[in-house]
Amino acid sequence: MITRENEKIRGNIRFNGNDIVLAANMLDALSTTVEIVYYLMSRGEERSFVLMMITAEGVDVGSTLEAQKRDTDILFEIDKEQSIYAVICQDTKIDGGYHFGERVMRHMKQEKAVDPYCIELEVRTTTHDIKYIIFKVIEELIRAKQDKRSGEIIFKTLN
Repeated sequence: MITRENEKIRGNIRFNGNDIVLAANMLDALSTTVEIVYYLMSRGEERSFVLMMITAEGVDVGSTLEAQKRDTDILFEIDKEQSIYAVICQDTKIDGGYHFGERVMRHMKQEKAVDPYCIELEVRTTTHDIKYIIFKVIEELIRAKQDKRSGEIIFKTLN
């Protein structure tokens, strides 16, 4: 595959065909759930949530997440073949999400996972469009892979 010159510029994130399919699948899977969480936040019943995107090869990511998550966390299998999962951690701030990510990554490393990635996006307000949140977490995964940040927990906050 040929890489065009403008794709080599650092900081330039470009969604390829697979990334766009991933974004469409995530929109289908997560949009209604995020709307419900937004409703709970607008009523003051929740303060923030963390959207996590986790992927790795050579391990059963879904089973790991199922074993590590709380009852209030919502697990989504986005692409079983590529082992891509998302978790919405309700009423969670970045520190709680980070500790969850640490547990998951530690377990996957013990299981000899290949190229584990964990992206976390803390959402503090309901002002962000749901599509933006989903696109942002995918963009951060693309950037992490481009920068070869396998094994790290990458987190961002949306105010």
